Amino acid sequence: MRTGTWVDPDLGNEKVEAFAQQLIDGRRKRNKNEGTTETYESHIRTHIIPFLGSRTAKTLKRRDTTALVDYLIEKPGVESADYIGQIYKTWRILVNYMIDADVPLPANIVSRIELPEVQDRVNVTLSPQQVAAVAQAMRNIEPRYEILVWIAACAGLREGEAFGLKETSVNWKESVLYVEEQRQRRRAAKLKTKASYATLPIDRFLLVRLAKHMTLFRGPAPVSQAAQRMRRRSGYIPPLDEGLIVTTRLGRPVAPTTFNEKWREAVQFAGLPEGTRFHDLKHFYTTRLGADGRYDPKTVQALSRHAQFTETWDTYAHPPIAVQGVRVNTFSQLFGTSDPETTEPVGADQSVEYGHDGLDLVQVSADLGT
Repeated sequence: MRTGTWVDPDLGNEKVEAFAQQLIDGRRKRNKNEGTTETYESHIRTHIIPFLGSRTAKTLKRRDTTALVDYLIEKPGVESADYIGQIYKTWRILVNYMIDADVPLPANIVSRIELPEVQDRVNVTLSPQQVAAVAQAMRNIEPRYEILVWIAACAGLREGEAFGLKETSVNWKESVLYVEEQRQRRRAAKLKTKASYATLPIDRFLLVRLAKHMTLFRGPAPVSQAAQRMRRRSGYIPPLDEGLIVTTRLGRPVAPTTFNEKWREAVQFAGLPEGTRFHDLKHFYTTRLGADGRYDPKTVQALSRHAQFTETWDTYAHPPIAVQGVRVNTFSQLFGTSDPETTEPVGADQSVEYGHDGLDLVQVSADLGT
C-alpha cells in the first residue's frame, strides 16, 4: 500500500453486466448525448451481454475480446464489418470504464485487435436534377415529407435535425433557420455536437417551400366526421401540438423507420442509385456551396456546421449567425424560384402569401430580408 502497487482483491468481482449498467446509468445521470447513450445501450444489451455479461469482470483476458469479435462475425444479422467495428468500440469504452473503476485487467485487453476490413462507403454525388426528382417522387409517395428533401438539400440538415425543426425555428425576416434540437425516436434530444447548433442563413427557394408546406400540412390531416365520431367513441386523445414543421398525418413527430421506408421508395421511384442515403443530400448541400464560387472554403465549412464555434456562441438565446453578412441564394439558381405546383416563376415584382391558423401571415417576397 505504501508503494501504491497493492490492488484490492475484491475489485472486479462484479459481473460485466453490472459494470455495463453502471456505465449507461452514469451517462444518463450526467446528461450525455441521448442518442449515443442509446446506441451504447443497444450494443451492450443485444450483443455484448449475451456473450460476456455473466463473466466476472476481473477474469477477462485479451482472448475474450478476440472471441467477441469472432462471435460477432458469425452472428446472424450482423453482416456489416462497419457495424462490428461500432460494437467493438462500445466494448472498448466499457472495458476502459472497468479499468477506470480499478478492475485489474490486462493492459492489452483491447489493443491490436484484428477487426474485419471495412470498405469505405462512396458518397452518392447527386445532381440538381436528381434532387428535384427525388423531391417529386416523395411528393407522390407522401407529400408531407417532400419538404424534408428540400431542408436537407438546401440547408444541409441531418435527418434528426430536420425532424426537430419547429415553426419558431424559421426567422422569415432574416432568412435564417435556428438549428437547436433534433428528434431521436420521436423525442427531443440535444444535437450531436456544439458545432451542430447554428443560426443558419438559407435561400429564398427554401423559404418559399417552407411557407407552402406549413400552409398545407400543419398538424394532423383532416378526417371525415364519421372518423371523428369513431375516435371519440374509442377515447382517442389528440397528439400534443409541439409546433413541429413536419409531422405524420396524425400530427405526431416523424419516426425514422417510417420516413426511411418512404425514402427508399422515393429513391427507387426517382431512379437514383441504389443505396442513396438521406445524408447524401447534406453532401449535396456542401458540394454545391463549394462549387458556387462565391464562398471561400472556411465559409462553406461554417455553413455546413463542420467547424467548431467560438465559445461566444452559448452567450446568445440563439447561437451567432454561422457566417455574418452572408446571404445564400445558391439553390434558387439551381432549382429556380417557381412554385412547386406550377411552372410560372416568381418574379422580382411578385409575392406569394401563405397563412394558417396559429401562424402569423407570412409574405414571401423577392426581398425577404426587408
